[in-house]
Amino acid sequence: RALYSYCSKMAAVRRLYHWSFSRAVAASRAYATATPATSGEGIRAPIQVFGIEGRYAHAIFSAASKSKSLEKVESDLNGFQKLVAGRKEIADFLKNPTLTKQHKEAKIVELLKEQKCSDLTVNLFSTLISNNRLSRTSGVIKAFGTIMSAHRGEVLCAVTTAKPLDEKTRKELEKVLQGFLEKGQVLRLDLKIEPSIIGGMVVEIGDKYIDMATATKIKKIVKTLNESLLQ
Repeated sequence: RALYSYCSKMAAVRRLYHWSFSRAVAASRAYATATPATSGEGIRAPIQVFGIEGRYAHAIFSAASKSKSLEKVESDLNGFQKLVAGRKEIADFLKNPTLTKQHKEAKIVELLKEQKCSDLTVNLFSTLISNNRLSRTSGVIKAFGTIMSAHRGEVLCAVTTAKPLDEKTRKELEKVLQGFLEKGQVLRLDLKIEPSIIGGMVVEIGDKYIDMATATKIKKIVKTLNESLLQ
């Protein structure tokens, strides 16, 4: 017997956690509409992503915006990510420290052109290689994806459950979350499965983390009991 019934408890979840969700979504709205960042005098990005990866992501966003090729560059980068994940020899080549910059650049440029990537994407990788930042590629792609999500007005929400949600429950959950979005914003729901939480759910939205997992509740109860016994 399941420890948590999503369908029958959805209304209760909304009442009990309305305050937490409201704060979380408010934070996400602030995140999505934060003061735009710039890369030099380029086009302003809708949010600022920090770190080395963020700097490269902002630069490519600015350049792609000017050439009206944001979607193409995003497709290029996501395609490259999938290609590396699916072909071990490419991943090993990228990590090989014995290869010269020139060798790596020649091979990667050739690979990108085979995939019909844009000149902007090719130039990005050439720059990463030249600056010894090729190991940051995954982070740059992730940072660019974050900027693009904000550009599209998406509000990211990751929901972790112990078992897959059925279609009815998923729609109920989306309906609840949609109620907190502002006009023009789009919910981007990422459903994850983690059996160790036992039941309930963990919600990550914006920079907020809302833990409603059964496993967490059990740990808190055990901790309270242990503390009582020690007194």
